[in-house]
Amino acid sequence: MTWLHGATLLQTPAIVFCDVDSLMPVRGKIAPGFDEFIAELEHLAMPIVWVTNRTRLQIDDPRRRLGHNHPFIAEGGCGVYLPEGYFHLRPAKTVRLGRFTCLPVAERQPAATEALEVLSAETGVAVVPLQSLSPRELAQNSGLPAQQAELARHRDFDELFFFVGATEADVRRFTAESANRHWQLRQRGVLWSLAVGANLKLSVRELSKLYARALRSQPKIVGIACEDNVSELLEACDRGFLLVDSATATNASNGARERLPARFREIELDSADVWERIVEALSGKS
Repeated sequence: MTWLHGATLLQTPAIVFCDVDSLMPVRGKIAPGFDEFIAELEHLAMPIVWVTNRTRLQIDDPRRRLGHNHPFIAEGGCGVYLPEGYFHLRPAKTVRLGRFTCLPVAERQPAATEALEVLSAETGVAVVPLQSLSPRELAQNSGLPAQQAELARHRDFDELFFFVGATEADVRRFTAESANRHWQLRQRGVLWSLAVGANLKLSVRELSKLYARALRSQPKIVGIACEDNVSELLEACDRGFLLVDSATATNASNGARERLPARFREIELDSADVWERIVEALSGKS
């Protein structure tokens, strides 16, 4: 698939916000059919905004390979990244980060680095930030391939770290102090992320306003979330789809798990027609 040079905004019934981390794992293959789904939305002139916990550097190669030329939200709701010239009117309060215009939601680095130092000092809990590690240590402790580990080190907003010799009580104390200061502490696999002001719902809302202003209309805000990011993303959307595995779908049908509100639909990710069903729903055919 070729890289799309520039994207033209046309009237559309919906803007799609898609949680992509589980669909494009760092290790392993892209979810079957996801690339065709992106191409079909492009054909329908329906923007798809990628939502990721990764950095703009980590997401750069997948964007090029899949021809994604729309905005994306990175570092777990820390910032909204706009391709050059995407919106005719430049939003207020933006900064230039790499080749993107960024609408910052969280405070930029070194705010998170300094916040991590404060938390560690005040709680007495030892931590090691990723940026302090050598390339070899970085790959070993992050569990990422060497190249991805190096890209993960360079962050615009949040700070990735791991605890050293911490007990469960230590982690609870650390988490409580972060919450008291209204900082965002979130576990990312074997690592943890600390941000000052990250807010995925606000990121979705602010970008939606830009689309509404540019299009002079109010397209529906549609979310596509995987199970680990369901509440924060879908709560910001008018309607949406939750991608689940077959076991989760069975539990929901048996009443073992709370059902989603009516405006959201569960779809099994491993079903053969998952992307076709979403496209049909987005285009009003179902």
